Amino acid sequence: MRSLAPDKPCRPFHPRPKALPMKPDGHPITPAGFAALRARYDHLLGTERPAIVEIVSWAAGNGDRSENGDYLYGRKRMREIDRELAFLARRMKASRVVDPARQEDRSRVLFGATVEIADEDDNRKVLTLVGDDEQDASKGLIGWSAPIAKALRGSRVGDLRIVRLPSGQKEWEIMAISYPEA
Repeated sequence: MRSLAPDKPCRPFHPRPKALPMKPDGHPITPAGFAALRARYDHLLGTERPAIVEIVSWAAGNGDRSENGDYLYGRKRMREIDRELAFLARRMKASRVVDPARQEDRSRVLFGATVEIADEDDNRKVLTLVGDDEQDASKGLIGWSAPIAKALRGSRVGDLRIVRLPSGQKEWEIMAISYPEA
C-alpha cells in the first residue's frame, strides 16, 4: 500500500478560472491542446482519483482520523483533484477546436499561425499563436488572448505592430507567417 507522506510536496494543477475567462462562444484550442486537456482529465479520473480513494479508505479504517496524516492529506488531495476535474470539464465544454492546418487565409496572422517577428534592433522571435490552455512562452507558444497575440492578429508580412507591455511599448515587424501542413 502506498502511503501519502506529508513531507513530500504535491504539485497539483491549480487552475485560475478568473485568469482564463470563458466566453459563451468558447475559446479556440488546437486539436493537440484539446487532446492534452482530455488526457489530463482521463488521467485524473481514471488513475489518480481511484488511487487516492483507496488510500483514504485504507487510512479511514486505521481508527482515529483526526491525527491520521494519510487520511487528512488524502482528503485534501481528493478535493484538489475534484476541483481540477470540474475545471477541465468546463474548459473542454467551452472549447472550440480549431485546426491551424485548415486555415484558408494563410497570408494573415490567425489562430495557429507561426509568426517570425523582428524589433527595431532586428532581434527576431518565432511565436506560435495557440489556445490559452496551451501557452508556454519558453517554447514560443503564445496564448490567443496575450497582448502580443492580440497585436499580431490579422497582420500580414511587412506590417508593423505596436505591443503595449508593462515595460512600455515595443514595435514589431512581421517577417514571415506559416501554418502547419494539412
